[in-house]
Amino acid sequence: MPVAIEVKGLVKRYGRLTAVDGIDVAVPSGTVFSFLGPNGAGKTTTVEILEGLRRATDGEVRVLGLDPWADGAQLHRRIGVIPQDFRFFDKLTPRESIEYYRALFGSRADPGHLLDQVELRDKEGARFDSLSGGQKQKLGLALALTNDPEICFLDEPTTGLDPHARRSIWKVIRTLKQQGRTIFLTTHYLEEAELLSDRVAIIHHGRIIAAGTPADIIRAHGRPPRLRFDAVPGLAEYFAQHLPYRVGTEAGRIEVELPDARAAAKVLAAAEASGLPWSGFETAQDRLEDVFVRMVGAMDEGALRPEVAP
Repeated sequence: MPVAIEVKGLVKRYGRLTAVDGIDVAVPSGTVFSFLGPNGAGKTTTVEILEGLRRATDGEVRVLGLDPWADGAQLHRRIGVIPQDFRFFDKLTPRESIEYYRALFGSRADPGHLLDQVELRDKEGARFDSLSGGQKQKLGLALALTNDPEICFLDEPTTGLDPHARRSIWKVIRTLKQQGRTIFLTTHYLEEAELLSDRVAIIHHGRIIAAGTPADIIRAHGRPPRLRFDAVPGLAEYFAQHLPYRVGTEAGRIEVELPDARAAAKVLAAAEASGLPWSGFETAQDRLEDVFVRMVGAMDEGALRPEVAP
């Protein structure tokens, strides 16, 4: 699969501060790639280098085969960008806004078609300052598509939106992928990254600490599946004495790790055999958010070293 974005050994320093410390990233064309990390991890600096807004201190960066800094004017006609906290002229309508962007890019994009794509046609005559948060983000997407970009950089596109508005933006992102566009997404919503992304990379202190598909990262760094019980504390002691599985507690509930599918039946049989009261159970499986929180915490404590992104 062709590579839309390729980064090798990227470094960005501001005086003595190293914001990005030798990262490698590869984004195949036509995929959704999520770049994750806590505040100050190096996400925004990296994205601005990819967009040609900042110059790298060291390393190789190619976006659509171009050097973003040296070939910025050429690259900017082939990418679309939604910055964090997207704002626009308060008194312009969505249609007027697209027409303005059309003139800037020399584009022949049809405003009505773009508004249909982002499900904003019913607001084409409303002023920007009257739009809801989700509608403003949809307009940002429409403007980012005015030049028919091959790559869309979406920086926190759903921050502050209600669940319905977030899912509406997700639908647009999936449509963009179906059209063959590459999506480079930064987000604080780990559920969003897990649902939308083909691949993700987690950055912390300027270094990649995990990369791959969401499932690969969960499999490599997550805990085994568990059974959680609402029960008296004595049941945990019984499990520890009669089962060869790890037993612990989480939020006041007893957890038993399951090394394989057959283990669940053995744990339930042990619960019954204990004669102790328990009122219910559920299965638990780590999600990307669980892995993210644990890995970032471990790196802060010095217990985790960065890995080379595959």
